[in-house]
Amino acid sequence: MARSRDKKELIIRIAEIIIFELKLKEITPEAFDPTLDLVDELGVDSMDLATVTLVLQDEYGITIDEDDYPKLRNINMIAEYIEQELIA
Repeated sequence: MARSRDKKELIIRIAEIIIFELKLKEITPEAFDPTLDLVDELGVDSMDLATVTLVLQDEYGITIDEDDYPKLRNINMIAEYIEQELIA
């Protein structure tokens, strides 16, 4: 139960970062669909993704390799990636 709460909190925090960094005013973190494809559906470009990635690295004290960017297509994938990096 605690793990699912932690994951939900992680997803909300990632959504907050994406909303802030991309200046998305029409959505709240709680309403942000974690399965939404950031590139194809939201139109995030490589520079936006790099910006979000830098903030996530600072926030969680992890390193995200550029080769892993294709794995970060939605918030769920980003949350799973961060969880794996924090365990490693």
